[in-house]
Amino acid sequence: MLQVLRESAEGGRAIAAGWERATYLFGASANIVTGAQGMSLPVGSSVSVFAYGSNMLTARIRERAPSARAVAIGHLTGYQLCWNKRSRLDGSGKCSVSETGQQAHVVWGVVFEMGVENKPNLDRAEGLGQGYGERVVKVNTEGGQLAVTMYYATSISPGIRPYDWYRELVVGGAREHRLPEEYVRTLETVEVMKDSDEDRAAINRRLLVRGLG
Repeated sequence: MLQVLRESAEGGRAIAAGWERATYLFGASANIVTGAQGMSLPVGSSVSVFAYGSNMLTARIRERAPSARAVAIGHLTGYQLCWNKRSRLDGSGKCSVSETGQQAHVVWGVVFEMGVENKPNLDRAEGLGQGYGERVVKVNTEGGQLAVTMYYATSISPGIRPYDWYRELVVGGAREHRLPEEYVRTLETVEVMKDSDEDRAAINRRLLVRGLG
């Protein structure tokens, strides 16, 4: 069952609050995953995440959360996509979002559902607590408004640029899930820099081939 949290449900809001800024650490029991504020869910439960950067590419997010599956596309209203989160691994720009409050600003992305036991590994890969935080946001989808978890940058570097292959992964994920063409074209115009580490670039581009193949 889709474990997205609908804003219209009182219980959904309570659960969303309980999991906001969660750390998703495994509890003393091997059958329990514990989130923030003592909230616990049994292994086998699911959690939903809004991906708007390279994690939109199914091959990318499944490296980190093998059970992830796309359940909806949607957009945030009043946010802008930024590429100004400095990677702790390679120093390049990665995606984040900035809340503007302006209705004309939107960020499109993909809602993925995954087993809650996969969430700690995704947190580590994203660097939760080390440059990224997380919060619950309202995502507008064809089926209605959903409240889901989203990562966001807690430290930014204005003017930083992403590597060319990173932009390719973001664009690849957007095309894989058929985001609006006009939005995809804006992703393709983002200024990038070439990665001097050819092996790293090749490894990441293989994900793109898998994602589109």
